[in-house]
Amino acid sequence: MNAAATNPARTLFLAWQDKRVTRAWFPIGRLDVLEDPRHYQFRYIRGAESARQNAGFEPLLDFPDWNTIYRSGELFPLFQNRVMSPGRRDFPDYLKLLDLPGTAEPTEILSASGGYRVTDNLEVFPKLERREDGSFRCRFFVHGTRHSNAAANQRLEQLKPGEKLYVTLELTNPATGLAVQIQSEDYHVIGWAPRYLVADLMHAIANAPGSYSAKVVRVNPSPAPSKQRLLVEFTGNWPDYEPMSSVDFEPLVQ
Repeated sequence: MNAAATNPARTLFLAWQDKRVTRAWFPIGRLDVLEDPRHYQFRYIRGAESARQNAGFEPLLDFPDWNTIYRSGELFPLFQNRVMSPGRRDFPDYLKLLDLPGTAEPTEILSASGGYRVTDNLEVFPKLERREDGSFRCRFFVHGTRHSNAAANQRLEQLKPGEKLYVTLELTNPATGLAVQIQSEDYHVIGWAPRYLVADLMHAIANAPGSYSAKVVRVNPSPAPSKQRLLVEFTGNWPDYEPMSSVDFEPLVQ
């Protein structure tokens, strides 16, 4: 199963990290892919207000107005420039790194890759979807692998696709307070779930403790970036809970 099969990639969010002081991540914007005809829409969400108040976030150059709904018949350059060109010789290897098929569209690639670039502090992630029965499945690259100890990094290299992983709530993480920790079956702390997913994953872990699990999708050896080393799949259940419905994800303009 590939990442495109687990998420239709019709709504993506943009996150911004305060690299200067807090290192905190804030969801700041929403990208919608609309059909008939195909076009794209971007607007800021209330997480951008929180980022402005708590970390001095300013509007992006591509989207200078807080209260405008930006529309385009083509994917906005800020997002398109985060997708490798299909004309590159290493493009097939790039899709393999993301566990995507050769037919993957740019928004599917962004959903899987996070739009990672070394030169800035932005990251893209797909909207989590809850099925009618309350179940869900999501994929993400594990964060913070470079902060794990040498033994954990060695264990990461030994992980195999399909291998079970342990997921635990960490209540006293020195950087973030609350965190979702990813461990190997022999209890090596491999890394952490992205911070912008913590609140939603926490609900599944705390409210449906017997119904969640995680496994390895693929391990990408060096020279893959540290943010794209370990791709995992998390499955769980949200009884009476709608993901990404907190105030931070509300658009500033409807």
